[in-house]
Amino acid sequence: MSNRVDISNLLTEMRALKAQTNAFQKPEALADVNRPARPGEVQAGTKVPGFSEVMSDAVNKVNDLQSQAGAKAEAYQRGEANVDITDVMIASQKASVSFEAAVQVRNKLVEAYRDIMNMPI
Repeated sequence: MSNRVDISNLLTEMRALKAQTNAFQKPEALADVNRPARPGEVQAGTKVPGFSEVMSDAVNKVNDLQSQAGAKAEAYQRGEANVDITDVMIASQKASVSFEAAVQVRNKLVEAYRDIMNMPI
């Protein structure tokens, strides 16, 4: 019996979380650009990606890895000469590990969200 989560359900949930995080983004017009930078802080001219961008990129990367693994597996099954079984297995494992990591991150985010929502005011 497999303990895997359906990728489409995971992507749907992550997109819903992304939409929720966009509601908390501070508009750039309200950012205090005249304040001096603190130690370890990024200067005003540097664009720092937001949480939603980072999550979106991570989900897209997982999707790309799974697509590549599927394409390599299909190419191997068709008998293409330039595709080796080791390449197929490595691509499959990369996709599996990245998916499992995304699921763990999603679980931690949902848990943190529930903890925050259950905090007394």
